[in-house]
Amino acid sequence: MSELSSDAVLEAVADALARAERPLFITGAGISADSGLPTYRGIGGLYNGRSTEEGFPIEEALSGHMLARRPEITWRYISQIESNCRGAGPCAAHRLIAALEAEKPGLWVLTQNIDSLHRKAGSRNLIEIHGTVHRLLCTACEYRRDVADYAGLALPPSCPRCGRPLRPDVVLFGEMLPQAALARLAQVMDDGPDLVFSIGTTSVFPYIAHPMWWARQNGVAAVEINPGETSVSEIASHRLKMGAATAMTALCSRLHLQAGD
Repeated sequence: MSELSSDAVLEAVADALARAERPLFITGAGISADSGLPTYRGIGGLYNGRSTEEGFPIEEALSGHMLARRPEITWRYISQIESNCRGAGPCAAHRLIAALEAEKPGLWVLTQNIDSLHRKAGSRNLIEIHGTVHRLLCTACEYRRDVADYAGLALPPSCPRCGRPLRPDVVLFGEMLPQAALARLAQVMDDGPDLVFSIGTTSVFPYIAHPMWWARQNGVAAVEINPGETSVSEIASHRLKMGAATAMTALCSRLHLQAGD
């Protein structure tokens, strides 16, 4: 890990980013904190370990089992999470990553976030590994619907085609990750990123930490942007102990790149 000053690390990372053709950005709740959203582990930590009004641990309320058994409970807390996302726009870090993709078509984003802010910023090479609250799926037929928010939505909602329950397109506790997203991530790793960023995530899930370990094992620069210590801090080749928007703005200013509107 680099022991250089912050300015020296910024210069080194900016130089690596300027040369990179296939950078991979891994993002977590910390990047959306600069958009005003709460930082929470997965989709449950918003409740800081507290039980729900019904006395369930939040992980149980937000589980696939609860959705099947008592969908009104799961929807109650999913809607609270969505309401915390409502009205938020991409921060400078989201927009700068999208601007970098426009210049570097080989750039990919792997995000844990379900707030769709990378997509709103313009990112297209995007793996939303935990899904998005802004898409609804029928539990019985192939109906799907994108929604800006849940305002006016009857909870739990029903499919207009078959009348069966709708669900949010997110990975609930106890559910498997989506195969399409895993396949895309595998392809990105097979192609070989030439620079890896970990931004605003504690990297507690193996599939989130893996690209940083892969970078270390393959001699690829691995950059962590996070004010605190995480499970990948010790293996990062460069660390920027600052927020996502501050760090990305400082990096991209050295590349003479500005965030779009």
